[in-house]
This record gives sequence, structure tokens and C-alpha cells, in this order.
Amino acid sequence: MTVQGVYSVEIDEVRSLARNIINNVLKVFIGWDKLVEIIVASLLSEGHVLIKGPPGVGKTLLAKSIAKTFGGVFKRIQGNPDILPSDITGFNIYVLGEKPRFVRGPIFANIVMVDELNRITLRAQSALLEAMQEKTVTVDGVTYKLPQPFMIIATMIPGGLGVFGVTETLVDRFSTSCELKYLGFEEELKMVSMEHVLDAENVEKVASPQQVVEAAETIRREVYVDERVKHYIVNLIENMRGHEKVSFGPSHRASINLYRIAKAYAVIKNRDYVIPDDVKTLFKHVVSHRVWLTSEAEAEGYTPERIAEEVLLKTPVPKS
Repeated sequence: MTVQGVYSVEIDEVRSLARNIINNVLKVFIGWDKLVEIIVASLLSEGHVLIKGPPGVGKTLLAKSIAKTFGGVFKRIQGNPDILPSDITGFNIYVLGEKPRFVRGPIFANIVMVDELNRITLRAQSALLEAMQEKTVTVDGVTYKLPQPFMIIATMIPGGLGVFGVTETLVDRFSTSCELKYLGFEEELKMVSMEHVLDAENVEKVASPQQVVEAAETIRREVYVDERVKHYIVNLIENMRGHEKVSFGPSHRASINLYRIAKAYAVIKNRDYVIPDDVKTLFKHVVSHRVWLTSEAEAEGYTPERIAEEVLLKTPVPKS
């Protein structure tokens, strides 16, 4: 499908900004070009990212590097069962005869890494809901705005001792999910040879928080999505919900997230319009964490990613 768009100077500036951020992060985060593109697209579509993978593959380095590259504030929340909601949002200190003083929690940052999300109790997890949806935090009846841009990058560990479930409501707040695996031989060899520079401190600042906010607004306003592509997005989501192996499918929020991130991804790919291939690339990253399979499907070895691939194959692609 081809669409001729008028490539504005404003969009070209956004593309340059996005590419500078991506290239800057890839200087220290080797071998994950596509994943970095998807995470930057999530940032520029005001989304949040859930990352799965073994320890030691660079999840913290990735989050820190993204914050550093646009001069954002980075905070980390280490998941453990003792965390309280106030440890995330902040709390008031009361002194007799004085007004309460609010102490801000680590949620007040541009990039917040929640490491081992599923080691946090359900009660503490609930502290993230308002922040992720409304970009605000309410403590003792007072609502505080979070800094912009604001993105949560959360990691999850495989199930086992000391692991809690993560509610469907919270999982649905993550616009995309990615999996970090071990690198291949050549990439790991390059990483070993460059170990002295693989640090977020070596990442240069190439943008500002305000530029990222303005870029997201430009993408939302200027990138064109044809009606046929919109129908394709909704058809994919509906077909995922209706798949016989799925007991609980992606929500309406998934459709909106796919629409928004496809716009940002199109700009990264040097276009001011979305094509079906953008949607195909992003689909499983938007839906796989939002899907619960039937017990029979799990017993047969199915995964949400496999179902997503089947849906992509069976859903008609719009023609030009």
C-alpha cells in the first residue's frame, strides 16, 4: 500500500530527533536496533513498555540511556514484597503547627524503571495505575502532575518463589512489550570488545524533554493514517479476541495504542503516513502481553506470540 504524503519540515525535524535518540542509545546498547526503535516509538506515542528477559542483558542500561539521551530524570523502583504504595508515589510529613510537606516518590521522573514488577504486591502495583493513565499522582486527596514526558519501563521475572501476579488492568496500561534475549556470537564479541564504553554515562544528550513532548504532539497531529489501515488495525485486534485459543483478548486500549505507536514508527521509518507493514511489525508487541490463552492452548504449547503470528497471516492486508 502506498500513500503520497506531504513531508513537512516539522515532521522531518521529529524524524531527525527520533533517529538521533535511537543512534545515541545504540552506541552503548549493542545489537538491538529494532527493539530500540520500538521503545523510542513508544516514548513518542506517550506509551509504557514491559520488558521480559533474563538478568544481565542490559534492561537497566537501556532505560538509563533513553533518559540520558534527552536529558530526562531517571528513577528506579526495585521490586520487592515490602514496597508500599507510598514508596512509589511519595508521602506527606506532618509537623505540628505547620503545613504538610509532600516528599515526592520515585514515580516523579521522566523515565521510571520498575524492576521485577511481579515481585511487588498487588496493593503496591495499584499505585502505578493513575500515573500510567492520567500522568498524575494523588496523595491524601491532593493531585500532583508528573513530569513530561513520562514513561514507565517495567521488567518481569519468570514465575517462581516470591512472585505475585500482575493484574490485567495494570498489564493493559503497557502499550508495548518486548523480549530481551541473549545476543548472538558476533554481537556479544563486539560487546566484550567495547565493554569500557557500555555505560549510560557515555550517552550524550541530543534532545530535551520539551522537544520530546513537542515531537509526540507533532506525530499525533501530522501523521496520516488511511481509513483502510484503521480498519486493518481494528480487524487484527478483533481477530485476536475471537481466536479459538484465546480466553481473554486485547482491550480497546490495544487498538488505540497500536494506532498511536504506528504513527511514531512511521516517522522513524522516514514517512508521514502509516502503511500496513508498520502495523504488522508492531502488532505482536502491542497485543502479546494482553492475551490470556485457554488452558487447552497452554497445554498444547501455544504462546500469545504464536497466536499473533497466526492472526497476521489470516487477516487480509489492505491493498493500495
